Amino acid sequence: MSQANSPAPPRASGLTPWPEETAAGYRAAGYWDGRTLGRLLRDWTAEYGDALAVVAGEERLTYRQLDARADRMAGGLADLGIRAGDRVVVQLPNIAAFPVLFFALTRLGAIPVLTLPAHRITEIAHLARLSEAVAYVVADEVAGFDYRDLATLVRAEAPSVRHVLVSGDPGPHRALDTVDGEPRQYAEPDPGDVALLLVSGGTTGVPKLIPRTHDDYGYNARASAQACDLDADTVYLACLPVAHNFPLACPGLLGTLSVGGTVVLSPSPAPDAAFPLIQAEGVTHTALVPPLIPLWLDTAEWDDSDLSSLRVLQAGGSKLSAEVARTVPEGLGCAVQQVFGMAEGLLNYTRAGDDDATVTGTQGRPLCPDDELRIVDPAGRDVAPGEIGELLVRGPYTLRGYYRAPEVNATAFTADGFYCSGDLVRRLPSGYLVVEGRVKDTIDRNGESVSAEEVETHVRAHPGIEQCAAIGLSDPDRGEQICAVVVPAGGAAAPTAAQLRAFLIERGVAAFKLPDRIAVVTEFPLTAIGKIDKRALAEGLSASAAH
Repeated sequence: MSQANSPAPPRASGLTPWPEETAAGYRAAGYWDGRTLGRLLRDWTAEYGDALAVVAGEERLTYRQLDARADRMAGGLADLGIRAGDRVVVQLPNIAAFPVLFFALTRLGAIPVLTLPAHRITEIAHLARLSEAVAYVVADEVAGFDYRDLATLVRAEAPSVRHVLVSGDPGPHRALDTVDGEPRQYAEPDPGDVALLLVSGGTTGVPKLIPRTHDDYGYNARASAQACDLDADTVYLACLPVAHNFPLACPGLLGTLSVGGTVVLSPSPAPDAAFPLIQAEGVTHTALVPPLIPLWLDTAEWDDSDLSSLRVLQAGGSKLSAEVARTVPEGLGCAVQQVFGMAEGLLNYTRAGDDDATVTGTQGRPLCPDDELRIVDPAGRDVAPGEIGELLVRGPYTLRGYYRAPEVNATAFTADGFYCSGDLVRRLPSGYLVVEGRVKDTIDRNGESVSAEEVETHVRAHPGIEQCAAIGLSDPDRGEQICAVVVPAGGAAAPTAAQLRAFLIERGVAAFKLPDRIAVVTEFPLTAIGKIDKRALAEGLSASAAH
């Protein structure tokens, strides 16, 4: 699809729109169907009515009940003075209040700013200021952390926040369940304008906001449900934080509801929380980040929960090793589906019917026929077919600019609208992608730029190692030294640095890519979205070396 025309200027909402000619093409192709997210729930309710939509703890909501509760909450929000276009920071765990509030806000035309339970004052205050949020919604206390105290701090640092709404005991704030009003009609938002704001998944600096429109996000969820073969018999377990793009719409909560399925909200991805729900609710699909999969596999060896209903385990958020992918069908009794995507847009899935080599060795192919991909070298030139380069993308559900971030947008996007993902990939003749690391996830050792992902792939092949994170540590002689931080496999002793180097040399790994140091841990620190927090690892190792 041609996209040579120049983009229109950014809207006042903070959205950088697609060029009009491009947008018209997406509508003509049926990707954008002109429905708002609030209207989608009405349409689903008309079709699926009394089918079970959401299970969360003791609460069980049909589509009709979810729709009615969203209507009444939208009325209560309007009574508070929240209007179309207002931003509301949402920091809720996986509870029934989340989908109710999400649809209430989108029905009202207000814009949820979806943050994660692990975010704290630095991130939340920044996001509230950046979005000029008028309200902040939290749970009372989760895992020993009191979000009411956090809300008090946020109000002090973000003067635009007029309302704090609390699910549970409100303390000095207002209880969310008192936000109730008579249903009414609201003007439909422009389906091409911002529907929600997602948080960028970076581990350094302050997070950016990702604007997703009604049109593009509706397509994101609908097309993902098709690609993943969901139907009305699907029971999807959302055990990752549902405010994250992956369990929200890839296909997640929204994709499952689009086909009449049931979404089960788990308070945690830990097996002791998830396994009983899989058994009790007959869960068919779920999604995990790769560091959690070995834990599920280990637990399944001794836990007597009945997991026989589980058909598909999605793995995404970071690269799943082929070794682990191969163990899922036997270990959990289900298929594994690799998902490589980004909250900024592009999604890639392996598909049902793909051969084992494709499922275990690739990260899928693009969701949409009009996803446009370029793979380029550091100078921005397209690499030869099959070569590694940075992935650039544009398409009907990939953003054209971060929210209110002109300086970032100047370098994150090309002049003709391609998003520079920072992911290093190679494309196979089949069109499937293999993720090889990150442009910035490199270690500069003796003048050589070493891909951390490549080191990790080789190290994980050692039979005594279950997981690995390769990080660069400051070194006066080498610039950076390569440190392989490993979790040993199944109680085995980890190899020494010398043993690991010998193993890698035998595999044919170049000398400059060999780890200089090995550090053994029992588990990795994780970011808010469940990725290995390499910054925290590096800081911890540097601090220990200083003592």
